[in-house]
Amino acid sequence: MEWNWIEFFAVVFGLVAVYFNTKEIIWGWPTGIIGVVLSGILFYQVRLYADLGLHIIYVILGFYGWYKWLYGGKNQSELKVSHTNTSLMIGLIIIGIVGTAGTGYFFQQTTDADLPYWDAFTTAFSLVGQYMLAKKKLENWILWIVVDAVASGIYVVKGLYLLALLYFLYLGLATYGYFSWRQSLAIAHD
Repeated sequence: MEWNWIEFFAVVFGLVAVYFNTKEIIWGWPTGIIGVVLSGILFYQVRLYADLGLHIIYVILGFYGWYKWLYGGKNQSELKVSHTNTSLMIGLIIIGIVGTAGTGYFFQQTTDADLPYWDAFTTAFSLVGQYMLAKKKLENWILWIVVDAVASGIYVVKGLYLLALLYFLYLGLATYGYFSWRQSLAIAHD
């Protein structure tokens, strides 16, 4: 098996980016964008075009999140951690469910995809989670915990143990991020 430096650096940049995000460090966004671009190159090389498309959206959301964290607060100040209001949460859950159903159905009907609805779930709710992260909503970490747990399970079922380990590490970081951001939110309200 040949060592793939693009894959290695994509993983490193991805882990560093998530860690930075848990600590509310703005460098998580450019670091994440680099990791996503490297992943996109890798997915192009191995002809995983749906994943490539998803990563193109991640790049767009990465720049959006970077901007929002810097200028999305009051009077274009730094954005602070906040809760997701009920109506937004309901809307995002509906978008995730519709995205899961539509994408899962499409791949079930038109491809030989394995686990199409579980795969669609992680895709749709990853996009929702990334949007919530960009808006600095505390509850994004709860969503990432669920997505990372499901993704880890998918990768174990498929025998992709290194990816399962990576998403298990993401699961730990998401848990850490939730508690870190919850503390940040409490301090902001003191």
